[in-house]
Amino acid sequence: MRKKGVYIRRNGVATRIGLLGGSFNPAHAAHRHISIQALHALDLDEVWWLVSPGNPLKDDAHDMAPFEARLASARYQARHAPIRVSDIERKLGTRYTADTLRKLIRHYPKKRFIWLMGSDNLDQFHRWRDWRKIARDVPIAVAARPGYDGDALASPAMGWLRRFVQPAGQAKNWTKWRLPALVLMRFRLDPTSATRIRAADPAWHRRFAPPHFTNCTMASKG
Repeated sequence: MRKKGVYIRRNGVATRIGLLGGSFNPAHAAHRHISIQALHALDLDEVWWLVSPGNPLKDDAHDMAPFEARLASARYQARHAPIRVSDIERKLGTRYTADTLRKLIRHYPKKRFIWLMGSDNLDQFHRWRDWRKIARDVPIAVAARPGYDGDALASPAMGWLRRFVQPAGQAKNWTKWRLPALVLMRFRLDPTSATRIRAADPAWHRRFAPPHFTNCTMASKG
C-alpha cells in the first residue's frame, strides 16, 4: 500500500505479494521498474524476486553467470525498494515454477500471491511445465513489452487464458478474482535488456563476485 510516496504494510505485515521469477542474468533497471509499477497497479505490499538456480528453458545457455553473482546483482537492483530478493528455489530444491508456487502457497497460507511476467514470457508460457496449473493456483499479471505483444496475444497460452482476462481498471481487486485470472498491465517500460548488457560486458558478473562486491546495500534476504 502506498501513501504520499511511502510504502506502508498492512498492520505491519506484507500480505499482498507479487512474484517475479527469472534468471536475473543480470538483474537490471527494467526488473526494478516493472516491480515498482506493479506495486502501484496491483496495490502490493512487496514484490519477491525469485532468482532461479537454473532455468529449464535456458539449459543450453552458454552465458549464464554463476548463481551467486546473479543473486547479488538482484540485491543491488532491489535496494531501497519494497522488493525482497529470494533464493528460495535453491533452498526448496524446486526447478519448475509450478512446484515453487505449490510450496510457497503451503508455506505462507496467510499471504496472497500474484505472478508477474512480461509479455515475452507469456509468448512462451505454454512451454512451462504445468502452466495451466500455475494459472489455477495464482492470478497472473502481464506487463506489455515492446516487440513481444503481438506474439504474446497470439500465443497458445493466451488462446486458453483469453476468456479469463480481467479489466485493468480492477487490477487492485485481484485477491477477489476467481481463478484462473489474468490482467494485462500497460505502462511506460524501461528498455534495459539483459541480453544487451551481456553483449556489452560479457564479464559483468565479476563485479558482483567477492571480494569486489561485499559491502553493497542489500535488500531483505528471503
